[in-house]
Amino acid sequence: MFGDLADGENGWHGWSGMPAQRDTVEGWDLWRRTRHQFVPAPRLEPARWRGMPAREKSLYDLHRTATHANLPLLHTPMSRQVARALTARMRANAFKSKPSTRPGVMVTGGGYQGKTETVCEIAAAFEDSWRELNQGLNPNDVPGGHDLYVPVAYVQTPVTAKPKSTCKAILNFFGAPTKNMDLPDLVHQVAASLHDHGTRVLILDDITRLRMHRADDQDTLDLIRAFMSMHVTLILVGVNIPASGLLREGRTDPRTGRIVMSSRSSVVHGLEPTQTERRFDLVELGRFCYDTAAQIQAWVEHLAGVEEQLRLMNAQAGMLTEHGMPEYLFERTQGVVGLLERLIEDGCQEAMATGTEQLTEDLLDDIMLDLSGAIGRDPEAGEIPAVPSPPAKRKKRTPAKPSTAKKSRRNTVFDDHGPGGPDLKQGA
Repeated sequence: MFGDLADGENGWHGWSGMPAQRDTVEGWDLWRRTRHQFVPAPRLEPARWRGMPAREKSLYDLHRTATHANLPLLHTPMSRQVARALTARMRANAFKSKPSTRPGVMVTGGGYQGKTETVCEIAAAFEDSWRELNQGLNPNDVPGGHDLYVPVAYVQTPVTAKPKSTCKAILNFFGAPTKNMDLPDLVHQVAASLHDHGTRVLILDDITRLRMHRADDQDTLDLIRAFMSMHVTLILVGVNIPASGLLREGRTDPRTGRIVMSSRSSVVHGLEPTQTERRFDLVELGRFCYDTAAQIQAWVEHLAGVEEQLRLMNAQAGMLTEHGMPEYLFERTQGVVGLLERLIEDGCQEAMATGTEQLTEDLLDDIMLDLSGAIGRDPEAGEIPAVPSPPAKRKKRTPAKPSTAKKSRRNTVFDDHGPGGPDLKQGA
């Protein structure tokens, strides 16, 4: 019975479909605690699926749809590199007791390459381990205090970022008051909130929304750099950071390879009392490539991981990894994991709706990827990548029909086949 498949054990009844808003304390904490709780639809034999009563089959198909819409975040060679750099930096900074500026990390890459999800997953794993280490208690809590313990804060950079709006976005994460405050008060309130909540990591997403030709944005970047003196690991996430202008005042330290950046002034709203330079590690979350044997193998292994998550009834082993499918999928997505996920999700919807129940090149040819209406993304900041054009519609070959006219054949009994004729070969 499908009732066995839809109970609380598989996460179906507890699934609400409403994503947690990570830019608030409550939303981040909910997402962190529940991020791995969704359980995909169980695998069923096609015969059992076809024999289900209509209502049970409909419910199971809804669970399959939810499964394809919630494909898990898979590790890639690029994401592992980012994870190593981020985890090492967060841990080292978290254990520092000196009142020195903590080095930060910039995570760059193209649009739809999974930067936000990757960084959030890494930061959430760090918070899990940090909470366990401190038994869920703020190690810097003041006796008698009742502040929430918030090791990680996630904030989206405002589309029109200014120093005040950036401070308010951070304070809104904590639910702190911002009304009738001037900029110095807002800055000190940010510092107080980060300290009182025991925050070790501050993530500022979509940082390339800052436009360096605007004075307000330059002031905002100076303010963000000053946040590094608040004893937190500052993680800036953005599209193509090297080309954005954010590093125009930076230089590379030849000894460490880090980006060294100096503020235009030694004091930012009274927050930074020294001339301490701000250092960032710049790491890139790149796309898959398809040039060398190792790169092709990594792409095929990723497709195998995606294929394992799909619940299509006519799917065969190697549906995404054999024949020309890996090359086709790379041509459609250029190795961008977000575009691949979108193509696979829409393809599964089409395969279920048409009864095809498998992904083929012919089916995917009809899936158009259109990101023009993407909500919450700023095209001017490069957050929406160029989508490769679908391949030209291939003409299906029609097998030639045998002719019904009978052709008269010439009698060859008395033909001379020469010295290499059939008689010689037969007697050889």
